[in-house]
Amino acid sequence: MELNFKEKLFIANQKFSSRLIIGTGKYKNLEETKSCVIASEAEIVTVAIRRTNLGQDPKTPSLLDFISPKDYTLLPNTAGCYTAEDATRTLFLARELLDGHSLVKLEVLGDENTLYPNVVETIKAAKALVKENFDVMVYTSDDPIVAKELENIGCVAIMPLGSLIGSGMGLLNPFNLQLIVEQTKIPVIVDAGVGTASDAALAMELGCDAVLVNSAIAAAGQPELMAKAIKLGVIAGRGAFLAKRMGKINYKASASSPNEGILTRKK
Repeated sequence: MELNFKEKLFIANQKFSSRLIIGTGKYKNLEETKSCVIASEAEIVTVAIRRTNLGQDPKTPSLLDFISPKDYTLLPNTAGCYTAEDATRTLFLARELLDGHSLVKLEVLGDENTLYPNVVETIKAAKALVKENFDVMVYTSDDPIVAKELENIGCVAIMPLGSLIGSGMGLLNPFNLQLIVEQTKIPVIVDAGVGTASDAALAMELGCDAVLVNSAIAAAGQPELMAKAIKLGVIAGRGAFLAKRMGKINYKASASSPNEGILTRKK
C-alpha cells in the first residue's frame, strides 16, 4: 500500500508524505520512543521543550541521540505552558536549541485537570510568534470561530482537539471538526483525544489533513503495534475521503446487485 496515495501534505512550504504526526512523551524509555516512531512511518515528531532533554542536560540521555533531526522534522511544542508569555519564551528557547528552527506547535493550556486550551492566551501568543517569523501550528478548541481567527492571524495549521488530551475518548464533536475543515484554507490536524486506529480514520474521513497521536500509542498494551495500526487508519481514512463515500439513504435499502434476470422458484 502506498502511503497517502502519492499526494503530499504541505505545511509552511514543507512537504511530507505521511499524514500521521507522532508525539514523544509517555513512553517507557527512549528506545521504545524510537521503535514506535519508526513503526508509525511519521515524518514529523513533536518534542515537549519543557520536559525533554535535547542536550540541555549532559548527564541524561538526549532525545536527539534516538530521533535525529537529519531523519525527522522535529516539532517543538509548548506543553505545560499556561500563559502566552511562557509559551512564547519556550519557543524562543526551542529556536535557539534547534539552530533557528521556525516550525513550532503552540499550545496554551487553561487548567491542569482538563488541559483544555485557553483560547484567549493562545490567540495572544499566536500573534506574538507570527510577528517573530515563527511558523505556528496551533492547538485549539473545536470552535470554528476561534479556528478562523487563528488562521487569519497567520498560523500555518489549525489543530483542534478531538477530545481532551490523553483521554482516548475519540472525536466527540465531529460536526464542529467538519465545519472547521470546510472553512479553513490551511491544514487542519486533529490533536488530542485519539484513542485507536478507527478514531484516526474518522478524522481523515471528515477531511482533516493529518492526525497527531501520542498517548494512544504510548499507553497501548503493545505500543509499536498500535503505531502501525494508527498509521493504517490514517491511510484508510484519507483514501475514503478522496474516494468520496456514497450518500446516506434513510428511507429504504438499496440492493447492491441488480434485480433484472433474477431467478425465481416456480410454485
